[in-house]
Amino acid sequence: MATQEVTGRASGRTAIEAVGLGRRYRRRWALRDCTFRLPAGRICALVGPSGSGKSTLLSLASGLTRPSEGTVRVGGAAPAALAGRARIAHLTQGKPLYPRLTVAETLRLGRELNPGRWNGRCAERIVREGGVPLDARAGVLSGGQRTCLGLALAFAKSPELLLLDEPLAGLDPLARHRITALLLAQAAEHGTTVVLASDLLAELDMVCDYLLVLGGGRVRLAGEVDDVIGAHALVMGALRDGALPPAIAAHTVIDTQTSGRRFAAVVRRKGTVAAGPWETAEPSLEELLLACLRAPDAPALIAPSAEPALARWRRRPGNKPGIPGMPRNGPPGPTGRTGGWEGPPAGAAGTRYDHYSGKGAAA
Repeated sequence: MATQEVTGRASGRTAIEAVGLGRRYRRRWALRDCTFRLPAGRICALVGPSGSGKSTLLSLASGLTRPSEGTVRVGGAAPAALAGRARIAHLTQGKPLYPRLTVAETLRLGRELNPGRWNGRCAERIVREGGVPLDARAGVLSGGQRTCLGLALAFAKSPELLLLDEPLAGLDPLARHRITALLLAQAAEHGTTVVLASDLLAELDMVCDYLLVLGGGRVRLAGEVDDVIGAHALVMGALRDGALPPAIAAHTVIDTQTSGRRFAAVVRRKGTVAAGPWETAEPSLEELLLACLRAPDAPALIAPSAEPALARWRRRPGNKPGIPGMPRNGPPGPTGRTGGWEGPPAGAAGTRYDHYSGKGAAA
């Protein structure tokens, strides 16, 4: 944990910073206008429907793919540069391994390819705890064993940033539990920043403390899990004339599910939800993510901790973020934009962001 305090949360450093990031494949944009910051030391859930750009974002962050527009930096360096590449480990969805090599030979190859950074004891411990036989060929391993071997290669590289693309997909519950525990233990021990792309929403609640939701190739939600959840409310009650009560509809309604004359709505709060003949609770992470996935056109919400430094430029002097109940950039400017911004970051024209002041105070 001492290592984590130095290299992770307490350092205030940035693991990934993207501004106007985009990737185009012929006529189709897989990712566009992607602007966010991921602080170091977090375990970040990367969520979005199929085709939203999750794998593309991971490939751009690891340097496997070059951006068509915008920039992405890892620890302050370009990921494709030698300094950036050494601090990144990327386990892709296919978990590519040499099928004819044994597990022991695969680990030996990892050591040769990462001189000066390889942690052999870490790799052997992960493989041993995962029940992966050293003399077995990689091509005959089960899905859970392949994932375990891939994680061993990734963690033994001693990366500052670990990118995982659907590592839990196709695994039985016991294997998912074992790999999740391994991920938490290794990240805590080494202070590694982890980005975990997954469609298993229920599994993310106990693992991740940071959130990045993509939709349509753009960032829809970003920030600390507690802060993002705290900006929303789950309201349940009876419909009035087939519609939500006006006091509830006054907030930004993300998603509404109805059953008979009852409704359950996830809303982005504009202040406190008024009391009435309905129940108000804090949504779970899974409930919030499902609501966002059902409503891809809902306004984006970028928490202050997820704003890149370039996105905070030209803020008016004296404006103090984090003041409960007030827009975090002060009163509307002459153009109607909060805080009098002179313009959005390059490549992000037309993007709408709802900012808020932390848990319980939305603006």
